[in-house]
Amino acid sequence: MRIGELATMSGVTAKTIRFYEQAGLLPEPPRTTGGYRDYAPEAVQRLHFIRDAQGAGLSLAEIRSVLQLRDGGQAPCEHVTELINEHLAEIDRRMAELIATRTALKGLACRAAETDPDTCTKDDICRILAHQL
Repeated sequence: MRIGELATMSGVTAKTIRFYEQAGLLPEPPRTTGGYRDYAPEAVQRLHFIRDAQGAGLSLAEIRSVLQLRDGGQAPCEHVTELINEHLAEIDRRMAELIATRTALKGLACRAAETDPDTCTKDDICRILAHQL
């Protein structure tokens, strides 16, 4: 099938398909005698997989590694499990950072509510953000 038909069937643009080829996610298809790309029907499933993997938060490099395992005849389940666990750990780390930032901002909000701008001097840049009052 040609790239336009593949784009329609997979829900991605022809530009995206060409990008995925260049990124090594989609094998370069054979060409017709007229020079058009001639995709196999399996390309639709592969593009759906790429979109699903992106939706799960995997990077293109991670998706490529999964596809390389599968293309090599190996089931990528263990590798995918590792990737998912790494992403979960990263999300937990980022959530902890956000909670710490939120706590600090709440403290600053309280300080801001208690700060009288009339007590600020010219030497103060901002007493709300300063370490000491």
